[in-house]
Amino acid sequence: MNNAISLYTMITPDATISGSTGRCPWAKQSELLGAFHDHEWGEPVAEAGILFEYLVLHTFQLGFDFPVVLKRREGFRELLAGFDPDRLARWDEDDITEVLGNPRILRNRRKLEATVRNAQAWLQLRQAVGGDDGILPFFATYVGGQPVDGRRSAANPVPLSTPASTAMSQDLKRRGFVMTGPVTCYNILQTAGFVNDHWLTCPRHAECAALVR
Repeated sequence: MNNAISLYTMITPDATISGSTGRCPWAKQSELLGAFHDHEWGEPVAEAGILFEYLVLHTFQLGFDFPVVLKRREGFRELLAGFDPDRLARWDEDDITEVLGNPRILRNRRKLEATVRNAQAWLQLRQAVGGDDGILPFFATYVGGQPVDGRRSAANPVPLSTPASTAMSQDLKRRGFVMTGPVTCYNILQTAGFVNDHWLTCPRHAECAALVR
């Protein structure tokens, strides 16, 4: 069962109506989401390490609204080895138990174990694609080799998942990744800029599109 939550489940009906033009409606829900929207979400990632960080964060998002994770992001960074897959892949039960005692992160053993397993799977994937330089092109294959423009608006809302994210989920699971259902994978594709799901009226839509060119 995939319990991932899209960013868009946080939009209230009033926000959807009032946000029919301009900035993406969900960005108006809080300063934290606004900053994430304005400076990060949808920008094409330039480094494999950033993509791995998004994988970790969206894994912990399962069952939560994303702001719950964002508020603890720096705690995750400090306690999860700086989101370094090489270090996390070597973690054992003692490392997991130690982190579980710290309230600066979401203390969930299953998700911590999944993070370690995903770090190990990430290293295997990295080896298979020829190193860090091959990671981003590999993930781009799920969207046909270049970012997809979702052309989003009130009349064309963002889905929870797509055929691309379903294919990504199935492939990652075959490669040993866990907690990577279609919704989680779509969240990753959006956040990392493989999909531009900013509303057409949002200034960030054009800004993110320009970064692709």
